[in-house]
Amino acid sequence: MMQNKKSFKYIIPLGICLAAVSCTPALAPLAETKAVPEFYGKSTDTTNTSTTPWRNYFKDPNLVNLIDTALKNNQELQITLQEIEIAKNDIRVKKGLLLPSVGVGAGAGIEKVGRYTSQGAGDASTEILPGKEMPDPLGDLKIAAYAHWEVDIWKKLRNSKKAAVSRYLSTVEGKNFVITNLISEVADSYYELLALDSQLDIVKQNIALQSNALEIVKIQKEASRATELAVQKFQAEVLASKSMEFDILQNIKETENKINFLLGQYPQEIKRDKSSFVNLLPSEVNSGVPSQLLANRPDIKQAELELEAAKLDVKTARAEFYPSLDITAAIGVNAFKPSYLFTLPESLLYSLAGDIAAPLINRNAIKAEYSSANARQIQALYNYERTILNAYLEVSTQLSKINNLEKSYDLKSQQVAALNRSIDVAGDLFKSARVDYFEVLMTQRDALESKLELIDTKKEQLNASVLVYRDLGGGWK
Repeated sequence: MMQNKKSFKYIIPLGICLAAVSCTPALAPLAETKAVPEFYGKSTDTTNTSTTPWRNYFKDPNLVNLIDTALKNNQELQITLQEIEIAKNDIRVKKGLLLPSVGVGAGAGIEKVGRYTSQGAGDASTEILPGKEMPDPLGDLKIAAYAHWEVDIWKKLRNSKKAAVSRYLSTVEGKNFVITNLISEVADSYYELLALDSQLDIVKQNIALQSNALEIVKIQKEASRATELAVQKFQAEVLASKSMEFDILQNIKETENKINFLLGQYPQEIKRDKSSFVNLLPSEVNSGVPSQLLANRPDIKQAELELEAAKLDVKTARAEFYPSLDITAAIGVNAFKPSYLFTLPESLLYSLAGDIAAPLINRNAIKAEYSSANARQIQALYNYERTILNAYLEVSTQLSKINNLEKSYDLKSQQVAALNRSIDVAGDLFKSARVDYFEVLMTQRDALESKLELIDTKKEQLNASVLVYRDLGGGWK
């Protein structure tokens, strides 16, 4: 009979724990990640531009120096590096939770109880030494070491540490993604600055051409071969071009300051070769196979690690439903007088206790946290799939853009050459009064627009080569 009572003493708590475990919510199923299709048909060429170091990809020494400065001074990159340190320290915190926490404490107190109480009456009759009653008021001196340890039965703490490691690795990939974007932003802005310089030169040349035509019209007016209307029209064109010159100068200043911001420096002139823009050629691009994006793109690897951390968070939250085992211990000395404090073994104190507890009644908070962790896991999965899709579409767009811009640039070059010849023809015909001033004006205007568009197309070509290098995951290695 006594044996049965002892058995019930252990069976009841165990049954309660099992009931708590059995009520744990089920995990929501996750969808499978879709396969990545090919960029253009089926390609087996694994040569990938992203493996080329950025110092070799960008040939301009001025641009290389700018990127070097940006990687040293850019504030956003420095902020990201501190996020890595924070994530690294979080690992240390989670790792520390796996070990027992030990502390040392010392305390002193005094207590006066009423004499006509059970404690006061007992103290009055107790003698520690012959002829010495218990002191009144009663002191309390203690020096002890304390320890507490939560035994990680269900891997709750270990999964939490693994999640912290995954998040640390994701911050490293986040840093790599910042580096890739920073390099592309500096290069993109640098080519924009070179394009503006070229457009400024073209506008200045056009102003000189228009001013020369204006002088011719003035002479023709004096000879009664042109009207005041023609003079005013040519004058308006010169003024419009001069106004455009100042607009471009402002854009140059804004672009320089944008680069200065990326480099973490105050406004200063950006060193560059202003004469070579039209001769620049985009770097050759090899896209490789789409599956390489999963290994090369830092943002994809970051999303993958965030998904792994979210899965571990769900396991950690699920473990909150299970019973936890806590062990506490203490050892030290305790006495009511300093002279007795180190009198051993009388002043020695020690304790050792183990507690098993499981949530039973008020589990709403734990259920809510578990549901939130599960929802965050699903969010992380969709974010991972979205990141892969975005990476694929970015590369596909840039590859198509490079192909179309190459054809567009060839046609615009022919257009500019034709309009340059038409300017000479229109000028000769105007001098011989075979065409009116309106045709000369329109020819000059069309030539200016086509030259500016040609520079824009060249800039877009160079920027497309920069962006496809970024989108393939280049620059951070």
